[in-house]
Amino acid sequence: MRVHGRTTVHEFLGDFIVYRNLEPLDKRLPSLDDVRKETNIPQGVTPRKTQPSYAHVIVQLLQAARKLDAPGATLERLIYVGDTWMNDGIAFANVARAGDWTGLAFTASETDEPSPPEIITQGEGRLYLSNRWDAIIHFEQFCREQNFVIDAQTAVILDLDKTTFGARGRNDHVINQARVEAVRRTVGDLIGEAFNPDAFHNAYEELNQTQYHPFTADNQDYLAYVCLVLASGLYKPEELTKRVHSGEMTSFEQFINEVDRHDGDIPSSLREIHERIHSLVQEGDLTPFKAFRYNEYRATVERMGYLGDDASAQELLESEIVITQEVREAALRWRAAGALLFGLSDKPDEASIPTDDLAARGYESIHHMETHAVGAE
Repeated sequence: MRVHGRTTVHEFLGDFIVYRNLEPLDKRLPSLDDVRKETNIPQGVTPRKTQPSYAHVIVQLLQAARKLDAPGATLERLIYVGDTWMNDGIAFANVARAGDWTGLAFTASETDEPSPPEIITQGEGRLYLSNRWDAIIHFEQFCREQNFVIDAQTAVILDLDKTTFGARGRNDHVINQARVEAVRRTVGDLIGEAFNPDAFHNAYEELNQTQYHPFTADNQDYLAYVCLVLASGLYKPEELTKRVHSGEMTSFEQFINEVDRHDGDIPSSLREIHERIHSLVQEGDLTPFKAFRYNEYRATVERMGYLGDDASAQELLESEIVITQEVREAALRWRAAGALLFGLSDKPDEASIPTDDLAARGYESIHHMETHAVGAE
């Protein structure tokens, strides 16, 4: 591994990015409300990444973006780069189907020992699965072997978290550290000495696994709330996990409604937080733990680009959220070939974009934050 200088995600994506709210950062693109009618999405509903309706929104945004920077080109092909074959694979297949495009995808999650890639079919396209981020160059060769042309008729979707920066298996632990620190700050501010950080951390380590995604919906707001309740002593962790595994506790909504029915047992230090989050969940808000997400933004940007340029690649990977050089290089090659580049993230806008008061103090959106790029030799 070596350091490839400092840069930003904006260098190769510009503002062609959407976060969880599906509101493009480039205001020339249509808003979610603009495309609701064409995509049959009801008012007040924001689709999640793996839903077909999400894919229809993304297709509309990609087509609008292509008209802005290459008015004469029509999109016919899709490349998707992500870090999980399940969620990213489903999103990829849905977008390819919604756009009626031919598609190829690359996903990686780095492990100590390299192994051969696996090729699987997902819906309308094929996924190239690897445990090395530097295998993206072999994916490009795979594209050529499939006669898959990367040009102005190709849309390239880059997943942001744990792909474009904080690469899974290599640097993603720093993103997780930022989230844990954000919860600690939030809960410490709200309930003070009543917060048990060790109990919270133990619950988070257990529940922040894919086997619990059906329960937590892979939503960090939900996960933070559940761990907070467990740390308060209202539930015993082993009893909750047993109920999840047995199928007795199937969803976060079931859990928070059950907590609400035991209102008299909720510790006074937790009651205000519970009522606020429960109310937003009932309204359908996918980001109900707002204070946590605002702190996540702060904790994230504090870990971007803060080490000196004399820091080694290993030091940067250990402590700083860095840009994945292999993804950056591929993105720049594809853009030079004429492809449309677009960034997706399921991270909430509240954790990615500064509040007005922070922006006034010079804080910037995550994709504008300068940090180091680290990748293979």
